[in-house]
Amino acid sequence: MLATPAAPTLETPRLILRGWRAEDVGPYAAMMADAGTARFITRKGLPLSQAQTWGEVAWLIGHWRLLGHGLFVVEERATGTFAGRVGSLQPPGYPGFEIAWALAPRARGKGYAVEAARAAVAWSRERFAPDRIISLIHPLNSASRRVAERLGERRTAEQFAPLDPGDPCDVWEMAP
Repeated sequence: MLATPAAPTLETPRLILRGWRAEDVGPYAAMMADAGTARFITRKGLPLSQAQTWGEVAWLIGHWRLLGHGLFVVEERATGTFAGRVGSLQPPGYPGFEIAWALAPRARGKGYAVEAARAAVAWSRERFAPDRIISLIHPLNSASRRVAERLGERRTAEQFAPLDPGDPCDVWEMAP
């Protein structure tokens, strides 16, 4: 099975970031079926069905195909276990080049989001040199706020609702 078009493979000390494969849909669907995961990253804050998750993966692959960047699958190097997704998004209308992350419940609390996001930021800066790198974080998502702070991001006065309709998110910005 071919990986996501245009997606390179990045390695960190503990993780591999790579393109999407058909076999990622199952573990991603399990992650997206978790209410705690879905709370801040789905349209209505509700878990996704297998079919909805498949549609989202197709959208993520399309982002890579159309823009040459997107969300990577994150897997643990030692085991090859699916850990989540991290990478860049900038569909039309976004206020900047976003670095986004979401991890499976079992992968949280290990520093994986920061480790993977740093690799994605470095690759994005080298490849695209974006003028502005942001993260869109729901105001109640304290875990993502902590990740953003560890990445060196600071909350701006802006808000943006990436999921229309959806709650507005705070725009966090990374220093150039």
